[in-house]
Amino acid sequence: MRSNGPITFNSYLQKTGGVNAPLSGRLHRLSGGAGSANCAFASIHTGIELLMKKLPIIQVDAFTTKPLAGNPCAVILEADGLSEKTMQAIALEMNLSETAFVMSSNVADFRARYFTPSEEVPLAGHPTIATVYALILKDLVSYPEKKNVNLQLEAGVVTVEVADTPLGRPRITMSQLKPKFLRTYDPAEVLPAFGLEEEDALDGLPIMTVSTGTPQLMIPLKSLEALQKARPVIARLTELRYLGDFFSPHLFILNGITERGTTFARHFGLPPDTFEDPFTGSATGGMGAYLWHHQLIDSPNFLAEQGHLMDRPGEAFVEIIGPRDAIETVKVGGFAIEVMTGELLLP
Repeated sequence: MRSNGPITFNSYLQKTGGVNAPLSGRLHRLSGGAGSANCAFASIHTGIELLMKKLPIIQVDAFTTKPLAGNPCAVILEADGLSEKTMQAIALEMNLSETAFVMSSNVADFRARYFTPSEEVPLAGHPTIATVYALILKDLVSYPEKKNVNLQLEAGVVTVEVADTPLGRPRITMSQLKPKFLRTYDPAEVLPAFGLEEEDALDGLPIMTVSTGTPQLMIPLKSLEALQKARPVIARLTELRYLGDFFSPHLFILNGITERGTTFARHFGLPPDTFEDPFTGSATGGMGAYLWHHQLIDSPNFLAEQGHLMDRPGEAFVEIIGPRDAIETVKVGGFAIEVMTGELLLP
């Protein structure tokens, strides 16, 4: 028998035996045959959509002024009601190096949590740049009037500066936490995890973990050729990380890949996280502290480059605050651009 009235989601469930009935049987009972199946499907879709929760989502490329460069980050706004399990599932769905979730805060302007596809990170650079840029796009941060935004991260509250520029877009700079110089490693223990040999390391410098909010392993190399040939040996890197005190490894040289740069770096992950990160703001901060502390740079201000070997070039402006033996903070800043906006649909 055909329905005499419009098909709604509730009437569909009532007339067809509920969600446990086979789909083909439900459509035939509802429509009287296959001829009205498309109508039924459209009504079902409309009903399901009405039941979905919709959250604003913006995908931002950070540490670049050009789309499809730098490091992409999905920024989910209005995320207060999401559980940690749901946030982790969304980050796996996005499959980016990090996904940011923005919430209200009692101690800062906003709270943000950052997840890789496999775990939460307490502080990260490119999601911070992307988050503040997304807030500006949504008029939740007044630009260019507001000069500072405080973000509550899992590592603590950080201050993010918003500066107007001749480009007509803001330069966003985060102040990372006071650096901690942690464990040192034997080069013979570390370098084989990247298919490298001891002679590839920069002579006389320690391989060590530095944290400005997230502990990252600093691996200084002597040449671009060494950096180019680095390839993680998954089994070795997995064991190294399991036995170590760091989140991920940061390999770098003391030359830019362009004339603008002072340093050039690569940053690797382990599955299911991304294999290589286009630009890593937290590790760039740790690298800045390492370079200044070990007297490898003459000026506390420099330009860091990363991502060029992935065809996603990015750059960050780095400033180290404090003397070499008592660094107070490291500032890491750059530009950002939106590449996609829409809604995230959740049950």
